Amino acid sequence: MATGATLHRPVLLTELLSALAVRPDGTYVDANLGGGGHAEAVLESAGPRGLLLGIDADGGAIEMSRMRLARFGDRLSTFHGSSTHLARAITDAGFSEVDGVYFDLGLSSDQLVDRERGFGIRAGGILDLRFDTRTGESAAELIAQAGAGELEQIFRDYGEEPHAAKIARAIVATRGSAPITTAEGLAALVEQSVPKRYGPPSRIHPATRVFQALRIAVNDELTALSTALAAAIAALRVGGRVVVLTYHSLEDRIVKQAFAAAARVCICPPRVPVCTCANQATLRLINKHPITASEEEIAANPRSRSAKLRAAERLERAA
Repeated sequence: MATGATLHRPVLLTELLSALAVRPDGTYVDANLGGGGHAEAVLESAGPRGLLLGIDADGGAIEMSRMRLARFGDRLSTFHGSSTHLARAITDAGFSEVDGVYFDLGLSSDQLVDRERGFGIRAGGILDLRFDTRTGESAAELIAQAGAGELEQIFRDYGEEPHAAKIARAIVATRGSAPITTAEGLAALVEQSVPKRYGPPSRIHPATRVFQALRIAVNDELTALSTALAAAIAALRVGGRVVVLTYHSLEDRIVKQAFAAAARVCICPPRVPVCTCANQATLRLINKHPITASEEEIAANPRSRSAKLRAAERLERAA
């Protein structure tokens, strides 16, 4: 996949740089390196002594980004693995505290056209959906083995799919005689299983929620996000910032709740008249409401339509 040229366009780039408040000679962590667009802008903004650690479970993304960012030399270091290992990656890079950590949780355009893993429904290809093909089971293996009840729960919990039960039953009924091993095969089966939509054609394929759910399941994305957020907050120096770009409500809810919990001063039960918990907030919210893409950016890059940006700043540590 790595050719040195990337199709990916970084989403909310100006807004991310502003929220991150990049410092000259600062040290930063890109928790989802992807096509390297955000990393390139951060390294440029951080100046000649600024450092950046890029983390990605997708080895192809790391290879492509290293070629794109070659001019920065040893100012860039990379870690091939899930953001679950963010704390270890920071230690391995030789950082003690960092000035900022940012997450771009969306799929890159390069991944969406990669037929080796089937991320793009219309691009098709092998039904894998793993970011790191060295570990775990593929989506094809999951739907070949899971029962109808398990599949239904995955589609409901991770895809918020209203026809989860019907789709799960169709998969189980089909797979015995015709194994489902390609993105095209699964997409067609889902499309046949859900009620026909009347009116103008939708930009969104009927199988989008199912593919999202399977991708989240095989990569354990929500657990990884919760773990990585906690590690990111712990790694920030005072005044350092954490910025997160999410693309669906499940991710955004985790970020919103994690930031709110870290920004809370008192955690006493509501019935207690006077605070006795001595809790100390560790974050200050930069924006109470998520930042979204402008109409101009959406017109130029439709994938930015669902993006939401949240940011917070590290407060003084407890004595």
